[in-house]
Amino acid sequence: MFKVCIFGDGGVGKTCLVNRYLTGIFKSNTTMTIGVDFLLKTLEIEGKKVALQIWDFAGEDRFRFLLPSYVKGASCGIFMFDITRVSSLRNLPKWLEGFYEGTKDSDHEIPITLVGGKLDLHDRRSVISSDAVLLAKEYELHDYIECSAKTGVNVELIFYKIARKLVEIAGLI
Repeated sequence: MFKVCIFGDGGVGKTCLVNRYLTGIFKSNTTMTIGVDFLLKTLEIEGKKVALQIWDFAGEDRFRFLLPSYVKGASCGIFMFDITRVSSLRNLPKWLEGFYEGTKDSDHEIPITLVGGKLDLHDRRSVISSDAVLLAKEYELHDYIECSAKTGVNVELIFYKIARKLVEIAGLI
C-alpha cells in the first residue's frame, strides 16, 4: 500500500481528478474539501497488486498549515495546478515547502508529479506547457502531466505512472 498525497491551491481540480479516477465520472458540483479526504484504489502493475491510499488535501490557505502533518509517511506527491490560472503554479514553492517539511524524515526518495489540470479549457490556457516542464526540472520533480478530469484525458495515466514508479522504488519490479 502506498500513500499518495495530492495538494495544490483550491479550485484547481484535485477532488475532480480523484473522483474521475475512482469512479470514471466527472462531477462538476464538488464541494470544497475541508482538511483532507482519504480514498483507496487498487490496481495491477506488471502482475503486482498495488493499493493507492489517496489523500486529497484542501487547497484553501487556511488549511495549508496542516499539510506537513498529513503528508507524514507519504510515498509520493501530486502537486496540481490549473493551466488557466498561472497563480496556482506560482504557489508551487510554498506547497513544496510544506510537503518537504512533513516528509523530511523519510529514508527513501519521495517522487512528486506536477499535474496541470483543466486541459479541456486549453483555449483559456495561461500556463505554457514548456514553462511547467522547466519548473518541474528546476524543482527536480519526477514528472509533468497535463490532464482533464472533465474529459478523462490522462487521468488513468497519472496514477498508473505514479504506481509504477512506487513499485520500482519498492524493488517489486
